Amino acid sequence: MKTPAPREPGDPAAIEAEAMAWLAEREEGFAPGRAAAFEAWRRRDTRHAASVAELEQVLAQLESLADRREEMNAHFNRVSPASPVVREADATVPPVVFRWWRPVAWSGLAAALVLAVFWGYLALQPTASPATRYATTTAGYERARLDDGSTLELNTASAARVHFTSAERRVELESGEAHFEVARDTARPFVVSAGGIAVRAVGTAFNVRFVSGAVEVTVTEGKVAVGPASSAAGGTLVTASQRLAIPLAAAAPTLAIESLAPADVRAVLAWQRRVTDFSDTPLAEVTARFNRHNALQLAIAEPALGARRIGGMFALDDVEAFVRLLERDGIIRAERRGDTLLLRAP
Repeated sequence: MKTPAPREPGDPAAIEAEAMAWLAEREEGFAPGRAAAFEAWRRRDTRHAASVAELEQVLAQLESLADRREEMNAHFNRVSPASPVVREADATVPPVVFRWWRPVAWSGLAAALVLAVFWGYLALQPTASPATRYATTTAGYERARLDDGSTLELNTASAARVHFTSAERRVELESGEAHFEVARDTARPFVVSAGGIAVRAVGTAFNVRFVSGAVEVTVTEGKVAVGPASSAAGGTLVTASQRLAIPLAAAAPTLAIESLAPADVRAVLAWQRRVTDFSDTPLAEVTARFNRHNALQLAIAEPALGARRIGGMFALDDVEAFVRLLERDGIIRAERRGDTLLLRAP
């Protein structure tokens, strides 16, 4: 079965029709080479991936609609499966009767027609996917591809709740730090809320984290609007290579946008590489960074040692290698005490 080409490239209706055809073909069983062609088509454009994800959600919901059969039959002016009726105006097309769904093998037009009927019905309803929660431990990291094609990356000791509806894509950052690469969808804004602060975007990439009584937003691509979560629109515009920190305690905080050099942007995202380059940094600050990434914690016995400055590139998830390096260079001596390494002057 051939996949119809969109009549007008980029047209949402044409993309949806093409996605329907692909899913119908997949249900029948791909011919050799067609599965790879489908994956190539889906990856070619984030809108393709988003359309497939939306239609897959429709299919997933068919099994859960049992308690709404009569309502849906009435909506489509259909009757029960026991006595199907074709209206006169429909005499040239097969009857489409709502019936309780079981996994079935579809064929071309019938599959597309069933999908179209239910997509039309659900488009009239406030559709929503269940909220999904992502969380990492003190030594964890997670990268997730969301239903719309966007990407979520969580730093250590972080948690986020994702909830998409037909009108909005919303993520609540509960703790820690996250980076987002947002698939473009002008009809559904992408909103990240954190501590009463909302970051609104359409198609962009940005980093959000809780830090020292504030929410810090760094934009790496495109632009976002940052403002109170209670506000329906507007906010302070932050563009690529800019950072904005919003105090959580202030009723009307003074906001100052900071422009970042490329090296500063890389430093903000260094946690994604799991390697950080420290330059003339107090040992107390370095150990604090390691403690956010590891179950084995570092403690400094003397304040003077914590003030000592060090430099170098370290893998944040390998705390023992870091300590061995400091011991080798004569900077510290370490004592193991359960889940803690106590650092002393040599």
